[in-house]
Amino acid sequence: MSDSSPYTHADAHRRRRGALAELLQTAELDALLVTDLRNIRYLTGFTGSNAALLVHASGDDATVFCTDGRYTTQAASEVPDLTTVVDRGSALALARRAACDPARYGRTGFESQYVSVEEHAGLDEAAGDFELRRSPGLVERLRMVKDELEIDALRRACAAADQALAGLLADGGLRPGRSEREVARDLESRMLDHGSEGPAFPSIVAAGAHSAIPHHRPTGAVLAAGDLVKLDFGATVDGYHSDMTRTVVLGRPAAWQQEIHDLVLEAQRSGVAAAVPGAGTAAVDAASRDVIAGAGRGDEFLHGLGHGVGLEVHEAPSLAKTGAGTLAAGMAVTVEPGVYVAGRGGVRIEDTLIVRESAPELLTLSTKELVVV
Repeated sequence: MSDSSPYTHADAHRRRRGALAELLQTAELDALLVTDLRNIRYLTGFTGSNAALLVHASGDDATVFCTDGRYTTQAASEVPDLTTVVDRGSALALARRAACDPARYGRTGFESQYVSVEEHAGLDEAAGDFELRRSPGLVERLRMVKDELEIDALRRACAAADQALAGLLADGGLRPGRSEREVARDLESRMLDHGSEGPAFPSIVAAGAHSAIPHHRPTGAVLAAGDLVKLDFGATVDGYHSDMTRTVVLGRPAAWQQEIHDLVLEAQRSGVAAAVPGAGTAAVDAASRDVIAGAGRGDEFLHGLGHGVGLEVHEAPSLAKTGAGTLAAGMAVTVEPGVYVAGRGGVRIEDTLIVRESAPELLTLSTKELVVV
């Protein structure tokens, strides 16, 4: 959290729980049993590996947090403002608690999208005759729009990635003779040096013909003069992820390499400019896709334009031809068009940005021009 933040993390967690309480009232639910650890972190700040949260529509006085004995000290520090129950079977304990007080918890939902068949059976057994209602996606609806504390974490995660790439380039880390795996490890180590808790996802380093594979995994393949090298990577700070792709060339670019890079850059800038409040997610995708299709390369743009990013590196909303809904101020999304020429090479350029009323705020600031190394 930066010193200029208008409120604390505890304030933010209370506000998020308050917003969820309002959603529960709209959904005609008395409470929601939250079991996804990312959603629990979002609502409480708890970072342990076992917890459940029973959020009541009336507010924090009736909201209960549960974790096991390993985390009593941690819970006291991270979740000081909620009633805490200690039980290793956290979700089951809170399901039983709701079942024992039907007057208060009569209409209780649960995050059905995260519950396996076996876990569902366990919840049903714990609740007995008390019915838990399937209520997917309520917390995720809130998570789509980030508050300033979340944006601060995203900004720092993006800065760690930017600084790592700058160091890699300055130190000659992208050169013929290094393997894709060596470059990926180097990049991830440098992100750690700049404050990352760990990579946001397994880094993609794809050289030569491999760069035409959108999600290529680094191998022992050696970088060679003339290669396009696609780098897709991100850092994690306070649980929030960054996501950035840049494509460089080892040596003077061939005409076709410069051509597709220029095309992707034009498409990326068009997509970024379209990412404004009220824009349909499919329309933002079209803003980039139409540029590439207009150049006769529509079939070489093989994926959606982008996605939300936050506590998960891929979360709602989806910017794609089939995307639904509209963007709102405060959403964090990626814009990442690409052109992939099978057997030769490909280019992708990706930024993480915040949708703002005036213009999108780019969080990934590394140059998007074709870097020649």
